[in-house]
Amino acid sequence: MKPHLKTRIYSRCAFLLRALNNIKLFPILFVVLLAEYPALADSTVVASPTSIVTTERGPVRGVVTPTLRMYLGIPYAAPPVGKLRWRPPKVHDRWFTPLDATKFGNHCPQESSVFGAASVTEDCLFLNVFAPNAPGETRALPGYPVMVWIHGGALTVGESDDYIPTKLVQQGVIVVTINYRLGALGFLAHPALTAESREHISGNYGLMDQQFALKWVQRNITAFGGDPGNVTIFGESGGGLSVLSHLTSPIAAGLFHRAIIESGAYEITLPALADEESHGEAFAASLGCVDQSARCLRSRPVKKILANWGLFDSHPNVDGTILPQSPNTAFDNSQFNHVPVIHGTNHDEWRFFVALLFDLAGGPITPEQYPLVVEGMVGPDAVPLVLAEYPLDSYDSPDLAVGAIGTDAIFACPARIADQALSAQVPIFAYEFNDINAPEVFLPPVSFPYGATHASELRYLFVLTWGGQLDGQQKELSDAMVRYWTQFAKSGDPNSSGLPFWRQYDAITDEFQSLVPPLPVTEFNFAIDHKCDFWARLLGGGTR
Repeated sequence: MKPHLKTRIYSRCAFLLRALNNIKLFPILFVVLLAEYPALADSTVVASPTSIVTTERGPVRGVVTPTLRMYLGIPYAAPPVGKLRWRPPKVHDRWFTPLDATKFGNHCPQESSVFGAASVTEDCLFLNVFAPNAPGETRALPGYPVMVWIHGGALTVGESDDYIPTKLVQQGVIVVTINYRLGALGFLAHPALTAESREHISGNYGLMDQQFALKWVQRNITAFGGDPGNVTIFGESGGGLSVLSHLTSPIAAGLFHRAIIESGAYEITLPALADEESHGEAFAASLGCVDQSARCLRSRPVKKILANWGLFDSHPNVDGTILPQSPNTAFDNSQFNHVPVIHGTNHDEWRFFVALLFDLAGGPITPEQYPLVVEGMVGPDAVPLVLAEYPLDSYDSPDLAVGAIGTDAIFACPARIADQALSAQVPIFAYEFNDINAPEVFLPPVSFPYGATHASELRYLFVLTWGGQLDGQQKELSDAMVRYWTQFAKSGDPNSSGLPFWRQYDAITDEFQSLVPPLPVTEFNFAIDHKCDFWARLLGGGTR
C-alpha cells in the first residue's frame, strides 16, 4: 500500500506542476539593465568589434556595457525540425560572418498560459552568455568560473531569457542560460521512436539538449573568458529536477563540477521507459496516428502536438542510458556524479499551486471541500491519517492547510531524503528559503498570504522586470544569496568572509541554512516543521 500511495501522490499532483513558475514574464534585456543601472543609459550599450568572439561554429557579435559582455541567441545545436524532431541534438552548421548575438533567440514550443505567450517555433536551441566586462582587469588563468542556468516550468513551459543574471555576473562568474525542448517535443517516449534509436531509447530529448549545451560550454567557453574545468549547473523546479537528473546521468560525467538544485526534488522517483512509452502510444492515438508510426508523429503540426499533450505530464524516464536509474536510487547506491551540491526548497512551496488551481480558478477551498481535496492528493485510504495530522483548526484557512500538505509531501521531505543520502558521499549544503514576505512575482493577490512560495527565491538571484521590489532587508538577503551561490561556483564551498557561516549538511545534526532577511541563520527544526517522520511512515521507507 505504501509504495502505491507514494506513486499516487506524485502522479495526482504531477499535473499541477505543468503550470510551474518560471515562466514567460516578458523581460526586455535593455529595460532590465537600465532599470537596475541607470548609468548605463544612452551610448553605454554598444556593439563593437571588441565584442566579437569566435566560437567553434563561427564568430558572434554581442553587446558590451561598462560591466557586462552579453552574447544572446547563440545556436548550440541544429534546429530539431523535420527529420530531427524527436532525435538527439545534432551539431549546427558553420557560419563565417559574425552572427548577430544582440537579441534572444526563439523559445521552445509551448501553449499560451497565464505565464506567457505561445510559441510554435521548433528552431529554439539557443543559449546566452553573460560575462564580466572589466577592461583593466588582469584575469588569472584559466578564467572565470561558469554557471549554467536551466530554467524551470515543469519541463513544459519557460525560456532562458526570463532570467537576467546581472547580480551573479558582477561577483566574477560567467553565466550561461539555455533553452531546451519542452513538453511532448522534449519528453515524448514511444515504441516507434525507441525502435529507430541506436541506443534503443526515447524521451529525454530535453535532457539531451541540456547535455549538448554543456558540451558546447566545454568546447567554447574559454573564448568568452571562462574556465571549462569549473562549471556549476543550477536550476529551479523543472530545472532543478534536470540538475538532479544530470547528477544521476553517467553521460553527463565531467560536464560539470558542482550543482545547485532549487525546488527540484518533487519527482526523485522517475517512471520507467516502458511506462512512458505506453503514455506515448495514447498520445499518438490522440494525434490521429492510427499506425503508431514515427513518420505519422513527425507529420503532425506543433499546434496539434501542444493541444494534445495535456493527456500526461513531461517526465524524464529511466531509459538505461541517459538515466540508468532514478535519482533516489542512484544516490542510495552511490552511482551518481560525485560533485559538491547546494540543495534546497522554499518554506511554503505548495501555496503557489493552491492559488493557481483554487483561488484563481473559482475560489478558496471551503471547509466542506477540504477532505475531498486531500483525497484528490493522497487517495481515499490515507485521508483519515492526513486529516488527523493536518487538522483544519491548526490553520487559518483550508487553503493554507492544503498548502502545507503539498509542501511537505511533495517538496520538503523528498528533498531532505536526498540530502541525507548525498551527505554521506559528497559535500552538500542544505537550505530553506524562509522570507515569508517575499514578493509574489507571478500571480495576483489571493485570499491567503503566499509566504515563501514556489519560485519566490528567484527574485533574489536574478534581475527581473516584474513583480514587487525588495525592501532594504530583503536586498541584504539577496546580496548574501548571490554571494553564497557564486562563491560555491568558485570553490565548491559557499562560505566567504562577511557571510553567516553555512555548515555542510549532516544527517545527524539535520542542520539547514535558513535564508531569511536580513541575513541567513541556522535552523534545526526543518523535519518537525514539515512533518517528515509522518510522511516517511505514510509513504514507506521509514526515516533515515
